[in-house]
Amino acid sequence: MTINNKSHRRYNILTDEWVLVSPHRTKRPWQGKKDVPTTLPKIEYDPDCYLCPGNTRANGEVNPNYTSTFVFTNDFAALQQDVVEETFEDDMLKAKTESGICKVVCFSPNHSLTLPLMKVTEIVEVVQLWRKEYLELGSKEQINHVQIFENKGAIMGCSNPHPHGQIWAQNSIPEIVLKKQAQQLKHFNKTGKSLLESYIQKELSLDERIIVKNQHFVALVPFWAVWPYEVMIAPIKHYNNIQQLNEEEIVAFSEIIKEVTIRYDNLFQTSFPYSSGIHQAPTDKRHPEWHFHMSFYPPLLRSADVKKFMVGYEMFANPQRDITAEQAANTLKGLSSKHYSL
Repeated sequence: MTINNKSHRRYNILTDEWVLVSPHRTKRPWQGKKDVPTTLPKIEYDPDCYLCPGNTRANGEVNPNYTSTFVFTNDFAALQQDVVEETFEDDMLKAKTESGICKVVCFSPNHSLTLPLMKVTEIVEVVQLWRKEYLELGSKEQINHVQIFENKGAIMGCSNPHPHGQIWAQNSIPEIVLKKQAQQLKHFNKTGKSLLESYIQKELSLDERIIVKNQHFVALVPFWAVWPYEVMIAPIKHYNNIQQLNEEEIVAFSEIIKEVTIRYDNLFQTSFPYSSGIHQAPTDKRHPEWHFHMSFYPPLLRSADVKKFMVGYEMFANPQRDITAEQAANTLKGLSSKHYSL
């Protein structure tokens, strides 16, 4: 693009928002400091970890001696299940109760085994558990949205290094999801096609922001990416949610999750922190407009210990980035698909 050497704004088709891009501030991806490769811990079991098999959690419950994945209701849940519906309104002051269910998903019994170091077959078990929880939680009358996510690394506020994610299922549909729903519905009503299916075909034809792809999935840096090395994984076909994937597609999804997270670790040769989440159809009714996708928002920009904060202009005006989506994609694409520690 000719504007790639000028300050410009990029439009996010999923949220109807803009991001400011300032490529003139750094003509190419960071070529300065090189981190010393981090030696990853290899502790399979930690007696003090409340997520390890057989250990006692803070509430006194004992984990089973699980051998693959394990899910339980969060002992410190942000959402309460048995909340009596109540509203408060006083002129401009409004509030209402919110009910829901929060769960913790342990990816592996191995205390040190993060997604990039897991076997594809082990990641398949995680995806299968996500599918099960999405279906079971979403089928509850009081649940209208199921959010699957992972906070990886202490820098992202993760309170326990044991590989795990979370699921928050709630009565209302969150604001970001509503924005994406509105944009997808508008496109679907106008064209009869999925917004992301159309976008993915455009990206595949250009091949400027694609990191890796297989027969069923693609991983790319979105044109409108906000975080330095933001990545989206999406099925090439139009699927509303992960429940619709067949066995072959589940394996393909797992393979591409492993590919992306290995490249993340290899970027600065460390256990790469991020927040990731799956956006898929709310469970209040049928949503043919929805195209599910998984996003990764990592904070690192130039090294393993330099975090990109949203500050100043970004807090008060608009998200902003220096390296372009194309530069980020090119960097990630050029990294090895073999983990640096192996």
